[in-house]
Amino acid sequence: MSSFFTLEEAFIDPFQILTVKSPSLNKRADITVFNPKTKEVLGKSLPLVILLHGVYGTHWSWSLKGKVHQILQKLINEKRVRPMVLAMPSDGLFGDGSGYVPHKTEDYEKWIVQDVVLAVKEKNENIDDFSPVFITGLSMGGFGALRLGAKYPDLFRGFSGLSSITHFDQMALFLEDFEDLKDHALEQEGVLDWMLLNKNHLSPFRFDCGREDLLIEQNRSLHLALLENDIPHIYEENEGKHEWDYWTNHIEKSILFFDALI
Repeated sequence: MSSFFTLEEAFIDPFQILTVKSPSLNKRADITVFNPKTKEVLGKSLPLVILLHGVYGTHWSWSLKGKVHQILQKLINEKRVRPMVLAMPSDGLFGDGSGYVPHKTEDYEKWIVQDVVLAVKEKNENIDDFSPVFITGLSMGGFGALRLGAKYPDLFRGFSGLSSITHFDQMALFLEDFEDLKDHALEQEGVLDWMLLNKNHLSPFRFDCGREDLLIEQNRSLHLALLENDIPHIYEENEGKHEWDYWTNHIEKSILFFDALI
């Protein structure tokens, strides 16, 4: 029996598209799923990697703009990583971005940590209760991935962020109407707050940022705060701006990082 009133499925090679009526959002939302092609016999319990998009984006952003499925397939073909499934959900499509946090009437956090995982499990025999789950994202999605990874250490085996917003207030740099989001969002803390709260239970995590990125100082500040509080992590700076060229060039590091944790 399904956990959802409706869970629609279609295939557009090489993707599986899911549209689910989310109990957390009280509306329908979409997920793009990529199952890699491989000559290996795929059993159950493949790793699941959730990729969160940034502001203005949606469920097709990581695949059609970031080509992340091609990057993963290449790594698998070269035997640099084992097969894993990619789940790329919409953030719920609130305004220019939901922040992946609970709102007064919709829970955009629960949509990711509960509904997305359940929907992918229901429609993919290679994902089950024993599948390790990872999460990553860019910009607002980096904020979501770092925050949710820190808040739910029992769910995520590892997490990462690229060019990440590190505090809810930084959403104001990108949104047309930040006050509207602020009025709806029930939680408005920073990534560090949850990392400090769950300091002794955090899964391994990494984050990186381009030196020409508008969020570089915020990422440096998070790195320094983590060092001051003796929280193990990996932080890297690279050449690049807040743009798809950077994210496409550097998502491979997160995939390799997750594979090492399997």
